[in-house]
Amino acid sequence: MDRVVITGYGLKAPGIGNKIHFRDILENGVCTQQLVSGLGPNGSDIICGRIDDELISLPDRKYRYYPRVARMAIAASEEAAEMAGLKGDEQQAGIIMGTSVGGLKEIEEYALISGSRQYRKFPISGAGAGNPHSITAAISQHLGIKGQAFTLSTGCTAGVDAMMMGKLLLESGQCEICIVGGSDAPITVGSVYSFMRLGAMSRETDISSAGVPFSLRSDGFVVSEAAAVLVMELESRAKRRGARIYGVLTGIHSNNDGLSIFESDTTGQNMIAAMKGAVGGIQPTYVNSQALGMKVNDQVEAITHRALFGSSVPITSIKGNIGHSFASIGSLQVISALLSMEYGFIPPTIKTEGDGYEDLPIVKSVRYETVNHVAITTHGYGGNNTCLLLSNSQGAN
Repeated sequence: MDRVVITGYGLKAPGIGNKIHFRDILENGVCTQQLVSGLGPNGSDIICGRIDDELISLPDRKYRYYPRVARMAIAASEEAAEMAGLKGDEQQAGIIMGTSVGGLKEIEEYALISGSRQYRKFPISGAGAGNPHSITAAISQHLGIKGQAFTLSTGCTAGVDAMMMGKLLLESGQCEICIVGGSDAPITVGSVYSFMRLGAMSRETDISSAGVPFSLRSDGFVVSEAAAVLVMELESRAKRRGARIYGVLTGIHSNNDGLSIFESDTTGQNMIAAMKGAVGGIQPTYVNSQALGMKVNDQVEAITHRALFGSSVPITSIKGNIGHSFASIGSLQVISALLSMEYGFIPPTIKTEGDGYEDLPIVKSVRYETVNHVAITTHGYGGNNTCLLLSNSQGAN
């Protein structure tokens, strides 16, 4: 079967405006998180991963009322389209974006106006901000693409779930190109309070101690905002148009825990099944893990790794660098893997000493070597487990 390949990507993340910035923070183990004043419970300070406004500043004034999450996605999609050499006139192009909280930031702001019953002050853009599909629609408009458009809301796996759907559309001939990814702007009172109440988010005010992957001392994750977009197409088409191939989507598999919305499968059996389905008989060069500093999630990552790879395959996490950006984090993990394959390095897991995970082969300092295959794990609130295997164009043969 014709392989599904990636021919372009773009991203906007904390301290990161393009692939060069991202490579630098990954290779050098840089943390781009910052202390945000007054956003936590009772006006406390918390550590977050924020995008500088200038990175998502769009010159066209027609976008000034678009929700932040859509402007982030537009900026990332523009970079992805340029890298892939898209012209905007592709007849059979589809767009699939994932989001977890959508335009929650604007919804909260508008709620203050509606709560005071000031009807004439309520912005006309409110309906658009409250519609998660505005993210995908905004990209369609910006790139001039009128093909199929879908928005997925499967929690923190939504960005890579979009890749799975894109793969199906490409292989069934319904699309010639799929623009996929995730965008989330969850640094809001509602989001922070919700996950603080669940005990999932870190209350640390020391950046080096907040959101520490693979550490039993960690008290939760660091919330972040980001958008990441990838261009996928069949290899035969990419070669016909002379596009550069950055990676191959060799395998992808998803399942659900089937538990209460307030629970996760702590046995790791569902994540193990998802990883098995993704990698098949291929041993990855390393695993790019969703470990984010939450004890239950990170322990499931460890269970999965011990069961399938033991000490023979290195494991790392980029969450210490940029935090956890909900639906876009899996797409960022994919882009980090593409950079890893292109430039020949395994990024380190920063912040951690591996407390409680001493048996895992955690990469703690950058390793330079040929990277042929990268396995990626994601887990979403709501029980989704989605794993995938990326390969370089030579290693996938």
